[in-house]
Amino acid sequence: MTQVICTVDMVLLTLHEERLKVALLKRDREPFKGVAALPGGFVHTNEDHDVRDAAMRVLKEKTGIDAPYLEQLATFSGAARDPRGWSLSIAHYALVSYEVIDRAGHPDVKLVSVDRSLSLPFDHRLILETAVSRLRSKSQYSSLPCYLAGETFTLPQLQKVYEILMGEPLNKVSFRRKITEMDMLEAIDGEFESAGAHRPAQLYRLKPHFKKQLQLLERGL
Repeated sequence: MTQVICTVDMVLLTLHEERLKVALLKRDREPFKGVAALPGGFVHTNEDHDVRDAAMRVLKEKTGIDAPYLEQLATFSGAARDPRGWSLSIAHYALVSYEVIDRAGHPDVKLVSVDRSLSLPFDHRLILETAVSRLRSKSQYSSLPCYLAGETFTLPQLQKVYEILMGEPLNKVSFRRKITEMDMLEAIDGEFESAGAHRPAQLYRLKPHFKKQLQLLERGL
């Protein structure tokens, strides 16, 4: 019996230059050596407690990043997806602010807009499209976009993140009402960001509880 190849693939997403981008790495071995692909690796049954552990390990090893938000996406499998043989990949997606990627400073990580027509090996294009679709659909009713905004942010900055992900402008009053309903932010006492000629804007952050638990609403913004 042929052994099944079992891997995890990571869709690491961030916002940069007001665009949603994905982190790609050139593969250092065959198949597809030298081709840009999603970070991925084999599950290590002797050290990974579960596939989440494997995903966190692979992401750290390949990019130097510990993601504040990681979610299992889907399982992709079959005989045709990998030239080495029948394989399955438990794909995950992770969200980080651009500052996290910049601080990690991994020389081989390349950020590419998800809206570009990308030619990726294996079925990585399908995995990427699935992750982007999941993120954008969840952005309408959850705290998920906050993980792309950084440790601290103003409400106008956070609204811009939601607008980029949802692809449309949002009403300021409605947006702030929904954010209040979710009760996921805390104002940082005495912390403001200069807004040019305007009054300095209050800085916020996710409440500690919501750094580990996604906050959902029943309806969108």
